[in-house]
Amino acid sequence: MLSGVPRTVKAIDTAELIRLDAEAIAYGFNRNHGAGWLAEYAALEAVHYLRPVLVHRAGRRPEFSPHWRCMLLLTMRDGQEVFSLLDVWPASFDHLPETLDSATKRAIAYRLDYGGLPTSGQWADLNT
Repeated sequence: MLSGVPRTVKAIDTAELIRLDAEAIAYGFNRNHGAGWLAEYAALEAVHYLRPVLVHRAGRRPEFSPHWRCMLLLTMRDGQEVFSLLDVWPASFDHLPETLDSATKRAIAYRLDYGGLPTSGQWADLNT
């Protein structure tokens, strides 16, 4: 992990995930899922997990730079967990509550790093 990003994992519900994705689209961030994609395919009652991994700088939108590129453990409507990325504005991430204990954060970080999860793109190729 590069310095500058918080060393944490935060749990979010689908409504908050959709809001963060819409914000990423509005700010012109590269890593987003596209309007309506999460609402259609993410499990509505699931908890998803965000882990910032690097500081990303967007030269074409300096007013929204830097921001954080986050790994995302995303649960789909069919129950499958997938790996994705989402660019998040730091202030938006900071406002998310810390609800997980240290052991849970470590377990989720390990799954994101070494869990062999399919990507959201691979899931979409097979399911849409």
